[in-house]
Amino acid sequence: MEWPKEVIDVRSDLVDSTIWRRLRFRPDDIVIVSWAKAGTTLTQQLVGQLITGGSAELATGDASPWLDMRVMPPNTLELLEAQSHRRFIKTHLPTTALPYDPSVKYIYCCRDGRDVVWSLHNHHIKVNDAWHDLMNNTPGRLGPPSARADPDPRAYFLNWLRKDGAPFWPFFSHVRGWWNVRQLPNVMLVHFNNLRADLQGEGRRIADFLGIQVDEERWPAILEHCSMDWMRAHPHKVNRMLESMWQNGINDFVFKGTNGRWRDTLTAEDSAEYEQAARQELGEECAAWLQTGEPPDPKLVGPGAKDPKPAG
Repeated sequence: MEWPKEVIDVRSDLVDSTIWRRLRFRPDDIVIVSWAKAGTTLTQQLVGQLITGGSAELATGDASPWLDMRVMPPNTLELLEAQSHRRFIKTHLPTTALPYDPSVKYIYCCRDGRDVVWSLHNHHIKVNDAWHDLMNNTPGRLGPPSARADPDPRAYFLNWLRKDGAPFWPFFSHVRGWWNVRQLPNVMLVHFNNLRADLQGEGRRIADFLGIQVDEERWPAILEHCSMDWMRAHPHKVNRMLESMWQNGINDFVFKGTNGRWRDTLTAEDSAEYEQAARQELGEECAAWLQTGEPPDPKLVGPGAKDPKPAG
């Protein structure tokens, strides 16, 4: 099992992968990855809290930038270089576009594609004019302009499914690429369902993977600062830069955090079409894990995997 040797460029109105080539990795860096809307912000918050022992003062959005977001402040690399705490950096890049370092820890967040799209639709349709202006008018944009979301969530989903991640980047190859490197000792897969069902258990698993020792008395603070209520009440701690880009601020960025909302809208045929595509693109084992977060064999998801829940 090897990381892809060829690194491609991914550039659009939203992303510029080339900035990673200018980052000087440190041996204990942490890279938090997802396609999108799969628990990325929650994982960033959790990792930041593990690093700081539950600090209420940590501004995760400032400490953990989305490095390849094209409109990040031009001094982002300099700010990262100046950080004295253990760094944790966000990306939405596939393995084929992200530099690999064996001393760096990579955490990949996954979620059933239908839940991803339902969260993405709310996220996308509620961005305001300031967002589109920033994406379209910041110098350096490649490709088409920032797309407006179709107000019909079913049409939005079917376009995403049939055009593989449209209007953003390919979904299935993104998941497949990270699944294919899951057994590397510095790669961990994290599923949104497990984060929501057992945040402390997943937090302990992540802490073990990162080699972070957490004092037992700090867990209540860590978990409080990772709750939806706390993050909504402290938007400047979560994402100061992007808070103004949504109609309702952080309440649109950190939305419901629930699954299955697509069930009231997608037809049985729509859902079957997605499941068939997932099996075809990912294989049975990966598709099953992506849907539930429960692998038939815990060894399938690499370092620190938990035993699957018993049936029944």
